[in-house]
Order: sequence, then structure tokens, then C-alpha cells
Amino acid sequence: MNSLEVLKDLAARPGQAADYYWENLDPAALNAHPGGHPNSVAWLIWHAARETDAQIAPLAGVEQVWTSQGFDRRFDLGDADLGYEDMGLGQNDSAARSVRVPETGDGKALLREYFDAVFRMTSEWIGTLGEDDLDRVIDESWDPPVTLGVRVISAIDDAAQHVGQAAYVAGMPEVP
Repeated sequence: MNSLEVLKDLAARPGQAADYYWENLDPAALNAHPGGHPNSVAWLIWHAARETDAQIAPLAGVEQVWTSQGFDRRFDLGDADLGYEDMGLGQNDSAARSVRVPETGDGKALLREYFDAVFRMTSEWIGTLGEDDLDRVIDESWDPPVTLGVRVISAIDDAAQHVGQAAYVAGMPEVP
């Protein structure tokens, strides 16, 4: 297995992890805020997709899935006014709480559709890379400078951590 195959496998892992608990979640569980925290399971899944989308799309030279596939319009995020670049970093409590799935309709399916579309785009783009691309420096503001390979790993790893946080909450016997 070469490094690009490893990265494609890594890109599939967040979705595989979410599969373990996704079917057992209803909208109430997705929207719950354990301990009063502003980040729900829905927010964690949305954020995992948004941060990956916002980081990988520019590297791939494509428009973010969020806008290119109309998810920015399809999600009803109320008054949060979450812009093109918003991926959940530094949000106030109100904005974080606005990321919800509707109690009725296809909100849960829409959230998963966006999540899956982002990781599909990521995997497809990785498939276009050559081994040498991974060593290309893309950010010299860090010491050591960040390569394309390191950025891809970082983005997917962070998403996987959020999916794991969502799994922990989803596994609680009773979501408060």
C-alpha cells in the first residue's frame, strides 16, 4: 500500500466510524446539548465536514461542497448567518446551537449527505495526486513548514476526533 492509498483509506475512516452509531440517532439525540454545552452531535458532525471541506477544497482547487452542491442553502441554520468560510471555529454559543437537524423531514439525511459528500470529494481528490505532491510545502508560516501531506492528515484527523466525540455522546445511556 502506498501513501496515497493510505490517505484514501484515512479519508474513509470518519464515515465508517459514524456508521457505528448513526442509525441509532434520532433528531432529538442529534440536537441534544449534554451538560448544556453548545456543541451537539449534529454540530460535531457538521463541523467535521465543514472544517474538512474548507481546508481540502482550496487544496484541490475546487469550490467547497458546502456551496457547490447547495448545502449552504439546504441547511436551515436560522439567524446564525453562517458564511462561506464558517466552519465552527470561534463560534458563539448561539451560532453553535443553530446547527440542528429538524425534528421532522430529512434533516438527519441532509446532514449525513453533506458529511459523505465532503469525504467523497476528499478521497477523489487524493486519487488525483502523485506521491511527490505530498511533499510540496503549502504553508511556510509554521516551523517546520507544512506540506500538503501533513495538511491532509491534519484535516482528516481532526474530523475523526470530532466523529469520536459524537460517538461518545451518542453512546450515553440517556442524552440529557
